[in-house]
Amino acid sequence: MPDTTALFLDFDGTLVEIAPRPDAVRVDPDLVPTLERLRERLGGALAIVTGRPIEVIDDFLAPARFDVAGLHGVALRRGGVVLGAGAEGHPALRVKIPELEARLEGLEAVLIEDKGASVAVHWRLASERDAERAQAAVEAVAAELAGAYRLQLGKAVGEIVPATATKAAAIRTFLETQPYAGRRPVFLGDDRTDEIAFTSVNNDGGISIRVGAGETVARKRLGDPVAVRATLRAWAEGAPIDPDALADA
Repeated sequence: MPDTTALFLDFDGTLVEIAPRPDAVRVDPDLVPTLERLRERLGGALAIVTGRPIEVIDDFLAPARFDVAGLHGVALRRGGVVLGAGAEGHPALRVKIPELEARLEGLEAVLIEDKGASVAVHWRLASERDAERAQAAVEAVAAELAGAYRLQLGKAVGEIVPATATKAAAIRTFLETQPYAGRRPVFLGDDRTDEIAFTSVNNDGGISIRVGAGETVARKRLGDPVAVRATLRAWAEGAPIDPDALADA
């Protein structure tokens, strides 16, 4: 029932396959048209909820501009209006970036992704030893910022984010206003960073959908981004929007 659904979509590992480097993601040519058709069918109640900055999502999904919760909810764009502080609003984090870089010096396969209001350390391409060192470094810096910031671990990545920023909070913010208000939230994500949002959506009477394998609190599951795109395409083309019919997680 499209008039009662509010659809929230993670990006990496959900809409697109995870790449070795964040900038190496490939977007399926049919993804943007599918999302645009589906957004229209849902009366605008479709948003991307991601750890990426909003402007990076815009680059990947150009020329379309969707509602986006970026940086795990630090910044949120709804109806073209952006809310949330940029890098200038996070001086305590900014002064820790050089320390993090120093801890990771010499680890060429480890990537530091400075997002302004958060910072991520990626070790997907690193050796096991270097990956352990990278995780230890980001954990140490996060501990020094405890209280104002928290560490969010995902697939070969650790990210330091503002403590109050979660995808769950971002989804609930969307649900407070039209066209999302009064609708049933449906959230698709692939990583343990999405589990808090799965729990929140479950508690709010919505449907949580885990993409890929792994233990989860999500109620439903799709196998991979290919299956996600096929499902979204079917919904966009007029098939019943019935996430309850998906396989149980």
